[in-house]
Amino acid sequence: MASAAHEVTPREAASHPVPEAVVVRFAGDSGDGMQLTGGQFTLSTALAGNDLATFPDFPAEIRAPQGTLFGVSAFQINFGSTEVETAGDAPDVLIAMNPAALKTNVGQLKEGGLIIADEGEFGARNLAKANYEVNPLEDDSLARWQVMKLNISQLTLEAVKPFGLGNKEALRCKNMWTLGLALWMFGRDRKPIVDWLNSKFAKAPTLAEANIAALNAGHAYGETAELSGPMQQHFIAPAPVAPGLYRTVTGAESISLGLVAGAQLAGLPMFFGGYPITPASAILHHLSRLKEYDVTTFQAEDEIAAIASAIGASYAGSLGVTSSSGPGIALKTEAIGLAIMTELPLVIVNSQRGGPSTGLPTKTEQSDLYQAVYGRNGDAPMPVIAARSPADAFDCAIEAVRLSTQFMTPVMLLTDGYIANAAEPWKVPDMSGYAPFPVAFQEEAPDGKLLPYSRDEKLKRPWIKPGTPGMMHRIGGIEKQIDTGHINYEAGNHQAMTDIRQNKVLGIADHIPDQDVTLGEAGGRLAIVGWGSTFGPIHQAVRRMRARGHDVHHIHIRHIWPLPKNLGDLLKGYEKILVPEMNTGQLKTVLRDQYLVDARPLNKVSGQPFRIAEIEAAIESALG
Repeated sequence: MASAAHEVTPREAASHPVPEAVVVRFAGDSGDGMQLTGGQFTLSTALAGNDLATFPDFPAEIRAPQGTLFGVSAFQINFGSTEVETAGDAPDVLIAMNPAALKTNVGQLKEGGLIIADEGEFGARNLAKANYEVNPLEDDSLARWQVMKLNISQLTLEAVKPFGLGNKEALRCKNMWTLGLALWMFGRDRKPIVDWLNSKFAKAPTLAEANIAALNAGHAYGETAELSGPMQQHFIAPAPVAPGLYRTVTGAESISLGLVAGAQLAGLPMFFGGYPITPASAILHHLSRLKEYDVTTFQAEDEIAAIASAIGASYAGSLGVTSSSGPGIALKTEAIGLAIMTELPLVIVNSQRGGPSTGLPTKTEQSDLYQAVYGRNGDAPMPVIAARSPADAFDCAIEAVRLSTQFMTPVMLLTDGYIANAAEPWKVPDMSGYAPFPVAFQEEAPDGKLLPYSRDEKLKRPWIKPGTPGMMHRIGGIEKQIDTGHINYEAGNHQAMTDIRQNKVLGIADHIPDQDVTLGEAGGRLAIVGWGSTFGPIHQAVRRMRARGHDVHHIHIRHIWPLPKNLGDLLKGYEKILVPEMNTGQLKTVLRDQYLVDARPLNKVSGQPFRIAEIEAAIESALG
């Protein structure tokens, strides 16, 4: 057998550069297991050492009619050998399990990208459900992309045939066949997935073996089919990272761990009162598995009962925590006012979603900033913090606990559907580097006179556990008399107490860090000011534009209320200010109100995160 070798020249190598990052989207019916497939591909990618960011995108309906456009579930992952901060603008690879998945997602695929389609699902019935008059795999409508047609359904049935499964059960394994092919495409190890399947189906070993067989068959297909054209292997080198222990973490997991860490730093047991709502429910699920850290979880009968139980726990001397999304926060509003009036610590997590009303339950938005800062009856000030990424939610949760316990106030922590569900690598922190902030309960009255609404230098009132001998005091929602806490309706007293509550919260600005410039310098032509999950696309866009020589800078705000003390002077150092938000301009309005700066909005309320290209285009327009 003759063979020949050809040494690749530098010129040839340069014409086919190894990509630094790849974006893959798995899409199919909500019963096809796309979230599970994406999650396991994420695990294998993390173990390969790549940096990554994910974007699960699923339908609002619990089980939409199979094969319909409403029922499409997708999972996107961006992974690479360099720093990855977003789930990617446009997929390089789209794996479409049926016509509806193709129709819903193909428009976002990169020009020249690869479509892998399960042609076994492109029958007349499924095509009609997706509003296709002709099969797109058989005409030229997909000419802009590379198309690989595989009968994944039939190949899966053949792979699991020895295990005697019924047709319906056998086809449930096709997500594992697809995962096996994806693992081959990017040189991923199958063993962690095999171990996971054996664990998941420990009580049903036949199902474990069938799924493993499908996984191996998909991988073997890539190895042995001698596929031509677009189907090829890609090697993405590991990303350089600082030494340490890493794990993937979602925003819901990160918040849960941060709340527990905060309670430990405060020296308090934690009570979580919650009610199921998308996308906040996962926090209750995670915390319920952390009982060994003195965490009590309670699923209440409704949102009002959930927050009322958390306030009661705080009154009793625990750290009260509750969480919800926009509609549930609206229901909790009166009770939030009660926590402000009684001046008890309480952490409220708001995982924002599209609104108003029920709105877009599974889509992301940032439209609750007004609700967080202003949304209560009366003058009811409350600190507000916003996490910028899944990993950042850990530190934000600790900060929320710190402010709440050190200032005797409820605190709202804002995330959103993207942060709650997305995953990224997280370097597990050394908790010895976090300064404790232990709580001190008042156990006796100074000079024998109990003043439960007296103040320290931070305007914080004492925290008194009920049942402490000689420390009986009145609690409730009616206005308090200065110092004594007795009921008082006098005009002057209400003015004074309103001022005290406001000044206590505003005074928190003396106990939070000054605002920094995330990327760039203090002063210049254009500042891009963001908050929350817009961090990734803003940061990447500013980095790219600065590399092209543009005078643009990135400021990202964690403390939404009160704002950092230096922020006003910092913003006035820029000629122009642009505020990208997934709402109609809420932070923009707050900045204009507080600092009289000409902040301009860049708004998006599609239920999808910003793309880097959208912010780049806005920067170019702003710079003229």
